[in-house]
Parts: sequence; C-alpha cells; structure tokens
Amino acid sequence: MSQANPAGLGYEQARDQLVEVVKELEAGGLSLEQSLELWEKGEQLAKVCERHLEGARERIEAALASVETDDDAE
Repeated sequence: MSQANPAGLGYEQARDQLVEVVKELEAGGLSLEQSLELWEKGEQLAKVCERHLEGARERIEAALASVETDDDAE
C-alpha cells in the first residue's frame, strides 16, 4: 500500500491494490486499528475502480449510440 492517494491510480493498479487489501484482511492477525485502516483503504480503492468502470460504461454507450445514429442516417 505505498500509494497515498488512490484517486490517481489507473483501474488495474487500483484493482490490484484492492486484491492485496482483501488478502491482508482475510489473513487476519491485524489489530482493530490496522483492520479499520485497511478497510478504509479498500473502500477508497473500490470507489476508484467503480469510477473507472462507470467511465468505460459511458464511453461504450456513447460509441453504441453513435453507431445507431449512423445506421439511422443511412
């Protein structure tokens, strides 16, 4: 977890870090404070991933709408 600000991460980086957070939480052996910090980090990373996925979804929908508009114009 070297990245202090997950908001600047790409999707793959955020996803990989999120996987590591989940592994650490599942492994256990952490103090309550450490667990809470990891949970918060995981929530931030999940939001970053969701933003990337939403952006991709919007781009796909725009591309599909463009194709449909082109088809209608012909």
